[in-house]
Amino acid sequence: MSTIINITGMSCNHCKMAVEKALKAVPGVKEVEVNLEKGQAVIEGTAEQEQLVKAVEEAGYEVVS
Repeated sequence: MSTIINITGMSCNHCKMAVEKALKAVPGVKEVEVNLEKGQAVIEGTAEQEQLVKAVEEAGYEVVS
């Protein structure tokens, strides 16, 4: 299953890596690809969207719809 979430607040590769690390720590996530230019993350796996949003927000970024 693939989930796409839009993220604001990322401005550099460090931000991208921080979001990837936070998302990869969520149980059920198999793969994460964060696109800095688009401001979005594509997550493969079985994790619930609520968990993904929480992980991004705890890393210091905002999820937008």
